Amino acid sequence: MKRFLSILLCATLVITACSCKNKKSVSADLSDITTSKASSSNMVTSPEIVEIEAFSSKPETSSEYSSKPLTTTSKANYSSSKVQTSSQNSQNELQQNQIINSVQPLNYTVNDPNNLRGLSTEKKGYSFGIAKDGKPHSQSVINQNTFDGFENVKALALDTKTAEKVMYLTFDNGYEYENLTADILDTLKEKGVKAAFFITMSYAKSNKALVQRMIDEGHIVGNHSTTHPSFPSLSRTQMAEEIATLDNYLRETFGYTSPYFRFPAGEYSECSLELVTSIGFRSVFWSVAYADWDTSNQKGTDFAYNTVTSRFHPGAVILLHAVSKDNAAALGSMIDFAVSQGYTFKTLDNYFG
Repeated sequence: MKRFLSILLCATLVITACSCKNKKSVSADLSDITTSKASSSNMVTSPEIVEIEAFSSKPETSSEYSSKPLTTTSKANYSSSKVQTSSQNSQNELQQNQIINSVQPLNYTVNDPNNLRGLSTEKKGYSFGIAKDGKPHSQSVINQNTFDGFENVKALALDTKTAEKVMYLTFDNGYEYENLTADILDTLKEKGVKAAFFITMSYAKSNKALVQRMIDEGHIVGNHSTTHPSFPSLSRTQMAEEIATLDNYLRETFGYTSPYFRFPAGEYSECSLELVTSIGFRSVFWSVAYADWDTSNQKGTDFAYNTVTSRFHPGAVILLHAVSKDNAAALGSMIDFAVSQGYTFKTLDNYFG
């Protein structure tokens, strides 16, 4: 019996020792697995973070356009409007075509700021009148067909859509000269004709009373850019800023906005035309004009009258510079002759609306 108990005791000690050894080994294995998992987790997490960071700063490709926000007016529709302010509470004062917006500037984005689509940036000088075929105003027809052929471009050179004999009277105002704009406004009021005045920032700031009068008397105040640069030489963002800065000034100073833009010197490109349209504006060119901008080379009232009226045609967009004494003096007679020939003066809102 003693021998049996001794053998049993020895066997128990051996089993206990083996059990402890195995337990230590298992603990070590679990520790190794845990360490390995932690190491593996670090290896997975780091590349994911790097990938996200890399994606967030991924450069543009030809199919991905980034957008840069600018401050300007959101064009809800294409008509000119005096914006309602806090002092205009009566609904009876609102005109049918008014846009009810905040006077505060709104945001928009410049699509494809780096022109990754490759729209042509070639500068085009604007011309009008007789083309090589010798037909009157055929170049204006070509111009309008060209604009209509561009994708995502809204521009007017000649109204080819309206069957009636209509005209659009527009003026460019880069600066004020001898208060001639007031004389022009007097004539327009007398004749019951509405026109569009394309102004620059310097004009808007220096002639607030005249701008306010244009608005109050129902004329369109168009955008002729902030500094009058050649648009094809600018980046898309710079072009947008030229338009936006003046548009916001009109909104903030006069509570007014209109979606019409005229290129300085008529210089444009396919890229600039598309940019103007993409931010909610319409480009307005012309089909009747003459060298009337030189204040030191005016040729008399008769010359202005004969030159302009001889170029009348259905759908004409007439461009006159408000610094011309001849234009101011002949304007009433020009309007009378047009009416006698069966023409009706329309506004840009009529065309684009």
